Amino acid sequence: MFLWFERRIDPYPAETPDMPPRSLVRFVLYYSRGALPWLALLAVTSSLIAMVEVMLFGWLGELIDQLSQTPRDQFWASQGGRLALMAGVLLIVMPALNLLGSLVLYQGLMGNFPQRIRWRAHRYLLRQSVGYFQDEFAGRIAQRLMQTALAVREVAMKMTDVGTYVAVYFLGALILAGSQDWRLALPFVLWVAAYGAMLWQIVPRLGRVAEAQADARAGMTGRVVDSYTNIATVKLFSHSSREEAWMREGMDRFLRTVHAQMRLSSIQDIALNTINVALVASVAGVGLWLWSNGVIEVGAVAVAVPLAMRLNNMAHWIMWEFAALFENIGTVRDGIASLALPREVRDAPDATPLVRGPGAVRFDNVTFRYRGVQGARPMAVLDDLTLHVAPGERVGLVGRSGAGKSTLINLLLRFHDIEGGRISIDGQDIAHVTQDSLRAAIGVVTQDSSLLHRSVRDNIAYGRPDATDDQIAQALRMAEAQDFVPALSDSHGRRGLDAHVGERGVKLSGGQRQRIAIARVALKDAPILVLDEATSALDSEAEAAIQSRLDTLMAGKTVIAIAHRLSTIAAMDRLIVMDRGRIVEGGSHADLLARGGLYARLWARQSGGFLTADA
Repeated sequence: MFLWFERRIDPYPAETPDMPPRSLVRFVLYYSRGALPWLALLAVTSSLIAMVEVMLFGWLGELIDQLSQTPRDQFWASQGGRLALMAGVLLIVMPALNLLGSLVLYQGLMGNFPQRIRWRAHRYLLRQSVGYFQDEFAGRIAQRLMQTALAVREVAMKMTDVGTYVAVYFLGALILAGSQDWRLALPFVLWVAAYGAMLWQIVPRLGRVAEAQADARAGMTGRVVDSYTNIATVKLFSHSSREEAWMREGMDRFLRTVHAQMRLSSIQDIALNTINVALVASVAGVGLWLWSNGVIEVGAVAVAVPLAMRLNNMAHWIMWEFAALFENIGTVRDGIASLALPREVRDAPDATPLVRGPGAVRFDNVTFRYRGVQGARPMAVLDDLTLHVAPGERVGLVGRSGAGKSTLINLLLRFHDIEGGRISIDGQDIAHVTQDSLRAAIGVVTQDSSLLHRSVRDNIAYGRPDATDDQIAQALRMAEAQDFVPALSDSHGRRGLDAHVGERGVKLSGGQRQRIAIARVALKDAPILVLDEATSALDSEAEAAIQSRLDTLMAGKTVIAIAHRLSTIAAMDRLIVMDRGRIVEGGSHADLLARGGLYARLWARQSGGFLTADA
């Protein structure tokens, strides 16, 4: 029985995620797809339970009247059928409704519903552009993903479950009290009005505070993750006290929202207790006055007073439920700011997979500007740049920092869309091929090759998940990593290829991380190879050992390499010199030196083999 209900909602829907709506209601409905029928069933069961509870109060009043009016020897004969019906409702109908509601709530919705939201939101975020993740704390994004999923579930469930139960119960209580005498219903009407006014004044404020609190909580979590992720830097600069101050600033911001929330909660509690006491007192007073004047029977008083006390007890729960509802609404609104953003780079509607060919790369009149702070004037990074790389050609990009070398690579990988011109691979415009197929055809080794917090085997095989151990071993030899990998171990006793490398590969040295990254690209075996300071983390001996391996890796591939240490790319087939987003020179190392231009000056001004900042 449990398993059947647990399988009613698919926690991992297969449909391709698209951008969520930015309005609150549509956002909640968007992420409630697949759960709406079960939310509706939950609302129906809650409504029926509320109706039965109110009916039981009405039957209780009639029972008391009959006890006072019917002789004892005739009571069972005259009231037996009604008592049997009450017993059936109480012992069979109510447990059945509660059973159904519990199964829908706990087995169907509580686990699967937020998991479904997390899955859909995570899949959408994975397809966001690189710039999206560069503008935010990773911890902040993760926090918003997790808390928004729970908040959407709570908003949807409280609106359907609690909302319908409360509405039906209140309406039933008014009808029941009014059926005895309209004056007996008057205190309930006034109480509902006062209660509604209090909700109207306090709960929206709680929602606004909750929105600020969710943002502050995400920011606080982001600061914690940032400190822990960069703990080596914190230690190296002896800035533990500075980190404490920075963290306290984030915690203080969060604590201020908590204090604001608690002040509203205190006001709410005091006001609620006041109107609740007034309700019980007024219902009892009006009931006794009407009974003493012979307008109503004692059963009506016996119904009205316990009903008022029941509402008294429910009022606190209802208030907190509505407060929690608006708090979750605030959290959802905060989440919308991160989760419902358009992708900067999207596959074209007619995008097709890239057909792999020999690897000809062409940049034709490419113009690109980074969009910085809103309102700031965009700065041109590449301006009408044209570059053709023949299949199998090895090209080195040279230039000072900011010349546009890395931007050129990022555009080839389509991390950003160009403003003008065209980039093509084997004659195929990369704007009209799928991003996944494009990047699958390009192997990249960067200066800062971060690794996933998984095993060495998982990291190396990331570009080819079906790789065999023999293929992985061959890639390790290619990267001169076959000696240190067998000696690796982690805190769980895993060794060699099974050892986990820590977050971003922190358990490995920079040179070890770089070798794993090179092995990963070697195993991927893409026709186009990009080397962005690929050997910068290696010492001279290791670089010399790997250089011959890189020559093997580059064989038969189209290669674009970037290096500030010009000696590492001097042997390339052609060197392209960039300055301020333009190509200013091109040719072999010897030709460029003989020309005496910018490259020759850069070569002459190197310090220790590196390009100086003011060269």
